[in-house]
Amino acid sequence: MARPVDAPYSAAMTHAELITRACRQIEAADTPPPLATLARAAGLSPQHFQRLFKAHTGVSPRAYAQGQRAGRLRARLGGAASVTEAIYDAGFNAPSRFYESARDLLGMTPSAWRAGGTGETIRFALGQCALGAILVAETDRGLCAIALDDAPEPLLAQLQQQFPRARLVGGDAAFERRVARVVGFVEQPALGLDLPLDVRGSAFQQRVWQALRAVPAGQTVSYAELARRIGQPRGARAVARACASNVLAVAIPCHRVVRGDGALAGYRWGVARKQALLASERSTV
Repeated sequence: MARPVDAPYSAAMTHAELITRACRQIEAADTPPPLATLARAAGLSPQHFQRLFKAHTGVSPRAYAQGQRAGRLRARLGGAASVTEAIYDAGFNAPSRFYESARDLLGMTPSAWRAGGTGETIRFALGQCALGAILVAETDRGLCAIALDDAPEPLLAQLQQQFPRARLVGGDAAFERRVARVVGFVEQPALGLDLPLDVRGSAFQQRVWQALRAVPAGQTVSYAELARRIGQPRGARAVARACASNVLAVAIPCHRVVRGDGALAGYRWGVARKQALLASERSTV
């Protein structure tokens, strides 16, 4: 049974507030609310509500609800007695409905996710760039990790921890050429990267990361402003956590997020690298 949303609809609410309220309604529901129900709660027609929702979040209400269920599924796969139990606990009405979209939601089968990537092949390479050691990894869907450190060993250990039972293989010549493109992009982010990404995260994380990719090279945005851009004006801390969860350095440019006073805040790969990336971008745009 869906839990009630606290505040009643008010004609004075802004569009951002309406969409934020709709997001909370979706998140609180055990099963995705129909579009008509969400639109009625917002006092809008279904078509108008759908357009507003996508404009503020980057996804449709249905995709947002699907992402929420995928997030619940990820949380439950590790502790449930079976994959089927986790699917039902996450709000899917039937396993067959879930399996139709499982790979899009998880990036792999639920059994493989539960087993730490069992059966998945992840190609990777370690190298050096202007920012230190770099690891680039990809699945059949695209790049799934770009990581930086002072030495290569911690990077490989992190990849193995993320996918403890996946088959990790060194990349072939074609992959090495893609790695060279990634290295060039990391050293000069303003050049852009046209390689596909295998982006895995909750619906909220996906919204944050999509908004980040819209920030032009050489520019910065505060956590609070980024939260406002995705319709979550009070979500600066949640935005910061989403940035910290990013595993695709530079491709998802969380280095462009700063504190409200413009100071450089924490960065998964070190504040010095964040500063170097921003300086590189500003010198080439």
